Amino acid sequence: MIKEAIILAGGLGTRLQEVVPDLPKAMAPVAGHPFLTYVIRHLLSQGIEHFIFSLGYKHEIIEQFLKEKYRYLNYDCIVEDQPLGTGGAIRLALANSDHRDLLIVNGDTLFKVDLEKLIEDHIQTQADCTVALKPMKKFDRYGVVELDADERIKRFTEKKFVEKGNINGGIYILNRIHFLKRSFPKVFSFEKDFLARNVETQLFYGMIQDKYFVDIGVPTDYERAQEELKYLPLKLEDIDKSWTLFLDRDGVINVNKDESYVFHKGEFEFEKGSLEAISRLSPVFGKIIIVTNQRGIGKGLMEEKALWEIHQHMIEEIQKKGGRIDALYYCAFNDDKHHDRKPNPGMPLEAAMMYPEIEFSKSIMVGDKMSDMELGRNVGAFTVLIHSRQGWDMENEMDVDLKCRSLEELVEKIENNKK
Repeated sequence: MIKEAIILAGGLGTRLQEVVPDLPKAMAPVAGHPFLTYVIRHLLSQGIEHFIFSLGYKHEIIEQFLKEKYRYLNYDCIVEDQPLGTGGAIRLALANSDHRDLLIVNGDTLFKVDLEKLIEDHIQTQADCTVALKPMKKFDRYGVVELDADERIKRFTEKKFVEKGNINGGIYILNRIHFLKRSFPKVFSFEKDFLARNVETQLFYGMIQDKYFVDIGVPTDYERAQEELKYLPLKLEDIDKSWTLFLDRDGVINVNKDESYVFHKGEFEFEKGSLEAISRLSPVFGKIIIVTNQRGIGKGLMEEKALWEIHQHMIEEIQKKGGRIDALYYCAFNDDKHHDRKPNPGMPLEAAMMYPEIEFSKSIMVGDKMSDMELGRNVGAFTVLIHSRQGWDMENEMDVDLKCRSLEELVEKIENNKK
């Protein structure tokens, strides 16, 4: 499985200058967030663990954004001293990787491909490069990618009006070793000088995926993205057994020990009403899964045996009250950038592998910290903030679908909306 991605985010965005002046194209604000946010979140939801950002124009803006908003992300920034074209930028970024195959995406395009399927096809065909293709109708902004019967790319055609066809969606899986063996000028286009020029001699395959696609390179599509990428409101009346409830532990199920940890089951104290709330939530949701950071183990302050006893006690008490927990995942690592540590999405992704019926678009992440809310957004789930103990930064309100003072209040709201 490919876990590393290069994001090309050095574009000037000339055609967007009239609506988004003085910003790199990938930082254009869309529905309350820089567009790059949506690209990162989709890749996180697809299991990408390491990001290489290829930067150029006003790179310091993106670097500051990543430093402030994605401090937990495992990433590197590669900055061009001069514009190198898409090919030169990719070649420069590849120097920071030792993987055979990497994912490459454009920072100004969101194409919600099924990455697992794309990788599977890439490996099966042993391609030099696999291109994700988006089927479109009645367009003249893009060229058409033509395939043979085996899905090998035959040719890239120039831009012209066509009734329907498959376009290059700006997402590639590239064999790094084969690519770096070739000679190119310092400045070159990946699309024209590598793909189009070598289509007859290299193994280039196109994989069609009719998934959500938007390229904000022109003002009309930029405005379209403003509406399409708005977060849909959480409708509590829609919740049924096809939904999954992800729960944080400390501060949601049990009382949080400020500046410390619950070291043994004798210190574990349920939040008021949480046992009954889980009992009432159990027949509503198809799956109830706990995802919790437990850094005390990574710090050497407690042993996993003690944590296991705490969780065994917690689950037994929940069951006594008629509730259930279908699975429990914890991250014991002390490294903030570890893929399993919230807000990174490792734990929910592991749950989705165990239970393929989980749909993140039909999931709710409940927690008492903004890292829980970020985790929810990073997998495409709805978010519920338990805010019984402290206030919250209003700047982050857009990442919260619902605020409750307790699990008890959440279940009351769900039940009232279902009447």
